[in-house]
Amino acid sequence: MKILLVNPEVPATFWSLKHALNFISKKALLPPLGLLTVAAMLPASWEKKLIDLNVTRLRDRHLKWADMVFLTGMVIQKTSVDQIVERCRAMNVKIAAGGPLFTAFPEAYLDIDHLVLEEAEITLPAFLTDLERGCPEPFYTTRQRPDLKATPIPQWDLIDMKKYALMGIQYSRGCPFNCDFCDVTRLFGHVLRTKTTAQILAELDALYAAGWRGELFFVDDNFIGKKQALKNDLLPAMIQWMDAKKHPFWFNTQASLNLADDDELMTLMARAGFDCVFVGVESPDETSLAECNKTQNTGRDLVAAIKKIQRFGMQVQAGFIVGFDSDKPGVFDKMIALIQDSGIVTAMVGLLNAPRGTHLYKKLIQENRLTNLPTGNNMDCTMNFIPKMEMHELLGGYRKVLDTIYSQKYYYQRIRTFLENYNFSGAVPLKIRYSSVKAFFRSLWRIGVLEKGNIHYWKLLFWSLRKPERLPWAVRFSIYGFHFRKTLKSVYLQVNELAAVANACGPEAAGIKRDMNGAGETTGKGRNYEKSGCLD
Repeated sequence: MKILLVNPEVPATFWSLKHALNFISKKALLPPLGLLTVAAMLPASWEKKLIDLNVTRLRDRHLKWADMVFLTGMVIQKTSVDQIVERCRAMNVKIAAGGPLFTAFPEAYLDIDHLVLEEAEITLPAFLTDLERGCPEPFYTTRQRPDLKATPIPQWDLIDMKKYALMGIQYSRGCPFNCDFCDVTRLFGHVLRTKTTAQILAELDALYAAGWRGELFFVDDNFIGKKQALKNDLLPAMIQWMDAKKHPFWFNTQASLNLADDDELMTLMARAGFDCVFVGVESPDETSLAECNKTQNTGRDLVAAIKKIQRFGMQVQAGFIVGFDSDKPGVFDKMIALIQDSGIVTAMVGLLNAPRGTHLYKKLIQENRLTNLPTGNNMDCTMNFIPKMEMHELLGGYRKVLDTIYSQKYYYQRIRTFLENYNFSGAVPLKIRYSSVKAFFRSLWRIGVLEKGNIHYWKLLFWSLRKPERLPWAVRFSIYGFHFRKTLKSVYLQVNELAAVANACGPEAAGIKRDMNGAGETTGKGRNYEKSGCLD
């Protein structure tokens, strides 16, 4: 059987780093780890090809070759997903679809031949068994959570690694916390499930054997959910592996801010090669944090916690949200001050949205404030509910935050704040590679010569030369800033348009429409995976 695995296109966003990737001649940030793992679960005798629309085109000859398309997708990829489905329909190619988009909104895709939902380790084998018998069902789902010890090593030979900036690896699924706006626990549960240390080392071996050298992103939603297992087992083994291989990788991941409470864990992570963590800070306001049940962030000095992680040799990237019911007009200036004072160079600030299945989603339904479905893009200026703050005031404050923190003056000042606090002696040194040298010289021209406001770039470079270990970071952050400014130009236009409309006509005229199409529960017929077989 010939299977074409297709990863839809991700639009240009804050996290796509599209404009930054051009400096190092890469097409996309990350390969589709889920599809590569699914590919490894398929029968070895089947022919497999993978098309990632973020690095190449999907051509008719690919679809003509395939007996079936395996399609994944996140909510932010919906537009591309719909286009792929339409092309498959036109060419009469059957589709098996799974992933967060289809799991969250199955009723919107009942015309797809087979929906294989939730986690593939359980539902995919049932589908494959039925497929080989010649009687696959249209719908497979489950409430069970798989043991990740059965998860195979991704099939890396299906991609061209040279087209990506970093590779992905997964240790755990789930999160012990219960933030009202987050759908991670809806998708993966509260109980953290992990792979074994032997599995992770085997995956590192596989990436090393495939020729990868560089950055690895642990895609876990909260890498430190099981601190003791990390400290006693995984991280010591990774340190030993990295020492034996002469440190071919460096790692980044996502973690909760309570990482700052564990000095031993931070020390081990830095020694293992972690140089960056993304944390959800969300808000500088204690009332807003309590409102969204962000308990791990309450009652602490946020700036001090962030600076402490930096001093252990890890950059802190962070997410922030405005639009909570508790937010008051002063929250915008407080957020700017927090970001600047802490030296969070990469700060993603988005408008609050309510993904399906979250506590926030259910609350807004009860209050009759939910309006439509989220887009999956944290920074496209949309909200799927009517906020308590006046829309024009909220959008104006949002624009102020973005306009300030990504202006060159404030952005470059923040880089200096970070580099002055960062512990280089306890950190993974950035390795100078050919791509890094190329990016540096391109930055000299594109940022140092062509871009307006380039005086801030040159000041940072000359300042960094006082301590040369700062220079690679200064160049990297300058390139990131170039991407953020390019991306936010379109965001600013949308914010201004929405604010003007909201001010003149009210929030519903500003794109907040009472359109609940697709917000119902699954109505499609099919079997749950627990049925013993297609002949029952």
